[in-house]
Amino acid sequence: MSNSGNRPFLQRAAPGVLSLAPYEPGKPVSELAREYGLSDIIKLASNESPLGPGPTARRYARAACDELGRYPDGSAFELREALAERHGVDPAAITLGNGSNDILDLVARVFLGPGRNAVVSRHAFAIYALVSRAVGAECRVAAARPADGVQPFGHDVDGMLERVDADTGVVFVANPNNPTGTRIDEGELRRLLDGVPPQTVVLLDEAYFEYVDDTAYPDGSTWLAHHPNLVVTRTFSKAHGLAALRAGYGLSDPALADLLNRVRQPFNMNHVAQTAALGSLQDDAHVARAVGLNRAGLEQLGRGLDTLGVRWIPSVANFLCVEVGDGARVYRALLREGVIVRPMGGYELPGYVRVTTGLEHENARFLEALGRVLQG
Repeated sequence: MSNSGNRPFLQRAAPGVLSLAPYEPGKPVSELAREYGLSDIIKLASNESPLGPGPTARRYARAACDELGRYPDGSAFELREALAERHGVDPAAITLGNGSNDILDLVARVFLGPGRNAVVSRHAFAIYALVSRAVGAECRVAAARPADGVQPFGHDVDGMLERVDADTGVVFVANPNNPTGTRIDEGELRRLLDGVPPQTVVLLDEAYFEYVDDTAYPDGSTWLAHHPNLVVTRTFSKAHGLAALRAGYGLSDPALADLLNRVRQPFNMNHVAQTAALGSLQDDAHVARAVGLNRAGLEQLGRGLDTLGVRWIPSVANFLCVEVGDGARVYRALLREGVIVRPMGGYELPGYVRVTTGLEHENARFLEALGRVLQG
């Protein structure tokens, strides 16, 4: 490593950490404004809800600011009780996180390490490999479904099961998957859960659960009683519109949740996040509006891309993965148009960009800008 002679502490860093590259989130609007001198910018890069939080969540968050001088409730009693009632589980089955990413990290810290491995699908959420390698575990990547088949680039259950052995600590499954928007149906998920050893944890990431309208799509939270090695993660960052506050949670067997809570940092979910999430749980109408807007957005984007003659992967989430030839070039060209999307080279899909559904005028602007970029 460069400069290790002058900085000997670098030699003491954990080997797993030394091999990592930092996660790169979507470019912030403020950064693009500084770089290009633009003022009219839309961000369709990070799968956020264009509506943001609902009125109840906003009211609760404002009220919570009166208590910023106090530490939050470390057990988040009220939120855990509300989530337990919502899912029909014991509050002891819930682990709260600073976003659902936090739960991924907790699971890796408890069940992975040197000599163990994690199994992930190619083109799945980048954080799975990051948290696995950070603790010194091997990350085994299973080939994804073919590009020209059903659920293009999605999870191949048979391929994942082939990578599992006695040393597999965790199998990470995103349903729907980010960045492809593909899903695993109930039969495939059941086959996966039945096929892994009972000592292997299956983490089922359902960050985009609320957006899915498909009778074949399973609700993993209803399977916990029959699969004590299952962890289901949910988030308030997507359909609930609370991305800035970082509120997520895991559902699991209470004995498994107890292990996660042993390594969970104190006060990992702040007071404003807890309170806003509690308010959002009382505003199903707002979440329904966000879901309806997303459905219309997917249709609008799909029609527009078809008109442009551009291929895209059918999605059940709140984004589309769009085939544009040179994803990095198109991404940079769209930045000059004041439109932020995500290039997919880091997900081994260099010919694609991912675009989040936005408001109607934002979707239209993306399509117009993409048309100009592709013509140029």
